[in-house]
Amino acid sequence: MEKKYIEPTKLLNYTSPRLQKLIQERKWNKLDEYEKIKAVYDFVQNEILFGYNCRDTLTAEQVYIDGYGQCNTKATLLMALLRGVHIPCRIHGFEVSKDFQRGVTTLLISALAPERIIHTWAEVYYNGQWLALEGVITDKLYFSVIKNKYHYIDNELKCFAIATDNFQSLSIDWNGNATYVQNAAIVSDLGVFSSPDDFFAKYNQHWSKIKDFMYIHVGRKIMNYNINRIRSSAKQIQ
Repeated sequence: MEKKYIEPTKLLNYTSPRLQKLIQERKWNKLDEYEKIKAVYDFVQNEILFGYNCRDTLTAEQVYIDGYGQCNTKATLLMALLRGVHIPCRIHGFEVSKDFQRGVTTLLISALAPERIIHTWAEVYYNGQWLALEGVITDKLYFSVIKNKYHYIDNELKCFAIATDNFQSLSIDWNGNATYVQNAAIVSDLGVFSSPDDFFAKYNQHWSKIKDFMYIHVGRKIMNYNINRIRSSAKQIQ
């Protein structure tokens, strides 16, 4: 396996003392390959809650400090921690349509957003093949609420930041295979890259300065409020 799939980068800064402490405390390096992937995946999925950060190009350490993330930022943290336990990984980039975020966004936010949104997932090298780990995006508590809300839908669901053609059979658990949760929203494939640094050097979300300001200070806060309200409804039921 090429060194570029293991080494740290500016964004994949797993050598930082904070991330090294996390890896040591969780004792991930003592696990076998399968269990390493599972443990890191479960951590990023459920201890880093689904939510929208201020920008896509946060370092892995910054995402960890935030304690929440979306597709691009969770992919960065997932990749950093996987590389930190010597598991090769890369990033796959796409453009997705914005409609699947209905329920998380508002009509105004959706109207201001571009028609196509930059989207990435991490791919891990396991059992001689590259496997997508997109299912890490939505934490299980949030996902369970949407599952219960739309229990009557068998096939296509595109809302609440979930986009799939097989909703009832959809699983976001790591079991040695690829995982997906938003892939049905893909409209174009931007290719694979060894790191998010390389990907975002070539592709980034095109916003005006005003829209960027509005997203950071207003839009994402509303979206995170909506997500937390959905998640809280599950806790109330429990």
